Amino acid sequence: MAQDSSIRFRRFEIMTALIVAGEVVFLLPFVFARIFRPTFLRVFEITNLELGTAFSIYGVIAMISYFVGGPLADRYPARRLMSLALVTTSVGGFLMATIPSNTVMTYLYGFWGLTTILLFWAALIRATREWGGSAVQGRAYGVLDGGRGLFAAILASISVMVFSALLPVDVESASFEQLSAVISQIILIFSGLTFLSAVLVWFWIPEKIVEAGIVRMDKLSFEGVGKIIKMPTIWLQAIIVVCAYVGYKCTDIFSLYASDVYGYNDVEAAQIGTVTFWVRPIAAIGAGILGDRIRASKMTTISFAILVIGSIVIASGYLKPGLDAILIMTIVGTSVGIYALRGVYFALFQEARLPLVITGSAVGLVSVIGFTPDIFMGPLIGYLLDSSPGAEGHQHVFAVLACFGIVGTITSVMFRRITKNNTSI
Repeated sequence: MAQDSSIRFRRFEIMTALIVAGEVVFLLPFVFARIFRPTFLRVFEITNLELGTAFSIYGVIAMISYFVGGPLADRYPARRLMSLALVTTSVGGFLMATIPSNTVMTYLYGFWGLTTILLFWAALIRATREWGGSAVQGRAYGVLDGGRGLFAAILASISVMVFSALLPVDVESASFEQLSAVISQIILIFSGLTFLSAVLVWFWIPEKIVEAGIVRMDKLSFEGVGKIIKMPTIWLQAIIVVCAYVGYKCTDIFSLYASDVYGYNDVEAAQIGTVTFWVRPIAAIGAGILGDRIRASKMTTISFAILVIGSIVIASGYLKPGLDAILIMTIVGTSVGIYALRGVYFALFQEARLPLVITGSAVGLVSVIGFTPDIFMGPLIGYLLDSSPGAEGHQHVFAVLACFGIVGTITSVMFRRITKNNTSI
């Protein structure tokens, strides 16, 4: 009994470290801008398109990093890779806190493409699959993303309160210098959290998460890539991730939507953006648990359908100033579909009977294709918003999302048909 309790506590420690690290590593590149986008644009004196271009540079570097990072994750323990990634990412945050020029910010996002992806991403996903074993893959990824979402929601809520508290005056009358000083302080806090999470990972994640059935390559090899490119399910899964990730990129503008269309101030807009963070843990964990019961591919089909409905409501222009309750309901509903997908799309590996030994390589290939929205969605969103200011630009963005959602739905059905005789889960 004591041994069982010890094992459960150890597993709890490992998953907690994965959750914290898995969210903190993206605080500086993405979460910060998602929470404070209107203020971010003002303080750094950039447009939506310029910020989108920085995101695109990140995406280009990330594409290469996904491909190489997969075999790295199959070769080296997650603890080493993830700790190094977190330390180097935090260093970039201390530079960001100086409010550098747009050029420096662009290079900084390229640097983060290396630190957060090459060293981190495949290691995180492989470690999660090892933690989940063969029986609870949906639950493992659902708990990972749901836990990340809960942690992000707490951080986002605290950040908005800190932002409001640190301003010496009301946000509407705050000067540029006052906004810059507060934003710099919040960035420093995020950088410190990123560094501290590296320490947590080092002490809480063991060199080997499980012993039985886990094999690591003796040397860095791309042999696994050759095997997985012959699997049609891998390509379908990559398309599913593309469509789902387009939705995730669109969550970046929920706070801006509240500001541009509803006239909310910076604090109110940040609060709207924070609402989606609280949806994430419920949607991701729920999707993961359901995915283990009804298959992950069926769960992705349902999630895409929800995403499409929410996107169409926003794209239609139905939401008008004054309909605050409907605004929140629509954002929450759309977020449910988006975050449910994030909680289950990597569980598709188990449904496709992917050998555990090449998980890192599979994550790398799926991510190379699946996260291409990091390259094109930032500039596309920026262009659509800047060329059609106000409600119209946002309608165009969510019309694009609805189209990707439809493609994702069809692809999920195809994946399910291919794996319908798979009884491994």
